[in-house]
Amino acid sequence: MALPITLTFAAACALLNLWLAIRCVRLRAKDKVLHGDGGSGLLARRMRAQANFIEYTPIVLTLFALVELAVGGSLWLSIAALVYVLARVAHGFGMDADKPTIWRAVGALITWLVMVSLAITALTIAYTATRELPVPPALAAQV
Repeated sequence: MALPITLTFAAACALLNLWLAIRCVRLRAKDKVLHGDGGSGLLARRMRAQANFIEYTPIVLTLFALVELAVGGSLWLSIAALVYVLARVAHGFGMDADKPTIWRAVGALITWLVMVSLAITALTIAYTATRELPVPPALAAQV
């Protein structure tokens, strides 16, 4: 199975990660910072925005793949992928500010909502499957 939604989502996430990295690199080059944040608050926040993206995205991407593999592609899954990417962009911009912003809060909240929705969907699929699993031959011989 090709998993077109997950593949598209993964590609978008790769590009988003690159965008977050470039935002850090531009500040590093400007301020001549080779390691760490060099005392730059903005660089530290941008580094955290990218790190936060890296912390959440693998599990969300895994959930997308498993749900799509289990039930196939659907409009709601495509919309959820788009919403996640937009939330992470909002969070990235929101992290630039010294103080909490609506962009950061909304980005984080939507990230959590998408993740929890996918987790609930995965659990629902796992525990409401109506198909019967085959009995392993070793167990069938004992019955």
